[in-house]
Amino acid sequence: MGTQNQRYESIRDIEKARYDNQLIIDAQKSIEDRRRLGQFSTPYELAKEIADYSLNLVNRKDIKFLEPAFGTGVFYSALSELTNGSDAIISCDAYEIDCDYFNMAKQIWENGNIEILNQDFLSNWEPGQKYNLLITNPPYVRHHYIDKKKKEELKKAVLKDLGIKISGLSGLYCYFMLLAHKWLEKDAVCGWLIPSEFMDVNYGTALKEYLLEKVHLIRIHRYDPSNCQFDDALVSSCVVWFRNESIKEDYDIAFSYGGTHDHPEKECIIKKSFAKQTTKWTHIVNENHENKAEKIQAEDPVIGDYFEIKRGLATGDNDFFILSKEQIIGNDLDMRFFKPILPSPRNMKCDEVLADDEGNPKIEQQLFLLDCDLSEEEIERDYPSLWEYLCRGLSSTANKYLCRSRKKWYFQEKRKPTAFLCSYMGRGKENGMPFRFILNHSNAIASNSYLLLYPKENLVNLLKDDDYSYNKIWDALQSISVDDMESEGRVYGGGLKKIEPKELAKVKCRNLQYVLS
Repeated sequence: MGTQNQRYESIRDIEKARYDNQLIIDAQKSIEDRRRLGQFSTPYELAKEIADYSLNLVNRKDIKFLEPAFGTGVFYSALSELTNGSDAIISCDAYEIDCDYFNMAKQIWENGNIEILNQDFLSNWEPGQKYNLLITNPPYVRHHYIDKKKKEELKKAVLKDLGIKISGLSGLYCYFMLLAHKWLEKDAVCGWLIPSEFMDVNYGTALKEYLLEKVHLIRIHRYDPSNCQFDDALVSSCVVWFRNESIKEDYDIAFSYGGTHDHPEKECIIKKSFAKQTTKWTHIVNENHENKAEKIQAEDPVIGDYFEIKRGLATGDNDFFILSKEQIIGNDLDMRFFKPILPSPRNMKCDEVLADDEGNPKIEQQLFLLDCDLSEEEIERDYPSLWEYLCRGLSSTANKYLCRSRKKWYFQEKRKPTAFLCSYMGRGKENGMPFRFILNHSNAIASNSYLLLYPKENLVNLLKDDDYSYNKIWDALQSISVDDMESEGRVYGGGLKKIEPKELAKVKCRNLQYVLS
């Protein structure tokens, strides 16, 4: 017992050193660089909770541990403490691509039973050995930060290994989970701390197929997004637990929400067959599963019955392309190349936008979008002030992700003005509604911080004959309940909520049918 206590104290000392050095390295990197590399360190208490749950699923003896995104080793540290520094972990292989974290980890764990490699886990196509426990927080890197050639290689590898087609919109963590499969022993236990967005979005289909068809999905625990697990990442997190075994028959899966693994706020058990036919997994814990099937009330109309819904236009660089009247005059630019555009929802002080005699919005912050379809030769020849302005963006704006993919970097997407808009994201206000419906009487278009609702024929005919119907329709949209909106949207860390066009189209709007009656 005395020896165990001494080893325990040593582990705690190592953890303190690991944590202190983690803070130093994090502080040396800009938040933008860390986002590009998906470097969001797991808090120790969270790692300990996850590691503790893993030990309930795996044989505590002879643990062969794999950590594909090691960082400075928070999960290894937690496992070491929970096993009291015993010999339960007979081996650990870890991968860390960042030299700063790797060098620090090598120094901290130099006396541990661990091999740390300064390599990209995803570049190791053939594992040297297999493992019976994997716990990790893989890099949260959005798809547009992944090199195009690398993405194609990863997609082909997933198809080859698992026969699964993965969307190009998938984040890097999806490839980590799928390509780690070949490293697992039979019956190996895995716990993946990943963004919960995969549970609701289209690109999550590949992960769902893997979890339901290739392995035995045990549990998904989703943390309350209002209690963000990471100080520096607005992401709603969950832990996905599965065992490397294939079960053809139906079986039970646990879904839990809030609190901890041991003490969740909500929990329910569903059948795999139900999960396969359910589109949005984040809502499972809130639904009634008595009939083990989704209940759709055909008599309830949805927004998509009345509107075509599109995202607002993405400029590629709002600061460059969206200007005030004063900026346009100050740069001697021609107003013929500008269209009125609404400010972002957070800067919109009203929900009904009136228009002046020219069709511009009568609001405090009037903004205009630079929208020119002329060639560079025509601009340089005929509009020298505009040419001079565009030249200022050649070294910066023209090289941004969206701009460089266009036929001409300054060309804009085409969007027609519409009377009805919905904010794309938000947090609940006093009434709890995170989204706003805007009635727009002006000719202003809107950026991608809005969803644009274009009336279908049934509403178009009504609006031709009755101007007051605009307000009736707007009232009907504003009457939609918070629950109906949130049931189709998604939630991120810190309580940030978003809704995409296809999701908004599925929102029930019972009062719209009365407008037409």
